[in-house]
Amino acid sequence: MSHRGVLVGFTAVVIVGLFAVGVAQVRVPGAQYDSDFPNEKPGPAPPRDIAGIWEPARGPSDAIQATGARNMPDTGRPEHQLPFTPEGLKANLVNKPAWGPRMVPSAQSNDPQPRCEPQGFPRVLLHNYRTAQIVQTPKQVLVLYQFNRKWRNIWMDGRANPKVDDFLEPRWWGYSAGRWVDDYTFVAETVGMDERTWLDNVGRPHSWEARVEERYHRRDAVHLDVTVTINDPVYYSKPWVALDRLPLRLQPDTLDIREMECSPSEFERYNREFAEPAAGVQGIAR
Repeated sequence: MSHRGVLVGFTAVVIVGLFAVGVAQVRVPGAQYDSDFPNEKPGPAPPRDIAGIWEPARGPSDAIQATGARNMPDTGRPEHQLPFTPEGLKANLVNKPAWGPRMVPSAQSNDPQPRCEPQGFPRVLLHNYRTAQIVQTPKQVLVLYQFNRKWRNIWMDGRANPKVDDFLEPRWWGYSAGRWVDDYTFVAETVGMDERTWLDNVGRPHSWEARVEERYHRRDAVHLDVTVTINDPVYYSKPWVALDRLPLRLQPDTLDIREMECSPSEFERYNREFAEPAAGVQGIAR
C-alpha cells in the first residue's frame, strides 16, 4: 500500500471514530505511561513549574473522549445530563454529531472539525487530547498540541481578560489569562471563543458568554492533573466539570511528537470513498 493509501486509511479512522479504544491503546512511540512503573514513588513536585512534554498517564486512549467530555459523556444516563437552559438545548439540537446517541452518518454531520475548520478551545482538551508540550516564559504559558498541530498562549503578566461584548473579536482559541493560586496549581480562564466551535465531539454548544477554567495541579515530579470547568449562563443553568483531574505524565524531553494534521483533500477523498456510500448520499452537492 502506498503512503498516500495509508494516510487515507488513517484519516478514515480519525474521522469516523477517532480511534476505537482498542486501537487507541497502541503506544505512542517513545512515550512512558504509569503502567511502565508499577512500583514507582515519584519525587516531590517542583514549585511553579508545569513545563515539559505531557502524555495521558494511563495510556493514549484515556483522553480520546469520542462520546463527549470525559466527565460528562453523552450516554443518555441521567447522571450525564447537562444543565441546559432552553436556549442551550435548542442550540444543542442544531448540531449533528457523527458520534454518540444523536449520531448521524458522518457524511450528514455538520461537525466543523473533520472538514478541517479550526477545532478551537476548549474542544482541544475535551476531544482527542493527546501529547502536548507546555513552555513557560516569565510572561506567558505556551501550550503546543499534537492534534492538528495547534498552539495557544496563556498570558500570566498580570493582565485581565478582555471584556466580552459586541466589540470583542471572536477567536477560535479565545483569550486566556492565568495565574498561580499556590506553588503547585496554575489556573487559567479563557473567554471570547468563536461560537462556531463545539465544546466536544458530540456537539455540545457554547455561547459568546462562555468562560472556561483550566486548573493544572502539579501533583508530584512526574504528574500533572488537569481539570476543565465550563461556565456559560446562556446555555447552561450552572457550571459543570467537563474534565476532572485527568492525569498527565511527564515525558522525556527527547520525545518526538507525532504529526496529526487535518488534510482537506484527504477528508474529501474519505467522504467520496467511504462516508457518502455508507450514508447512501453519494454525489450530493456541498
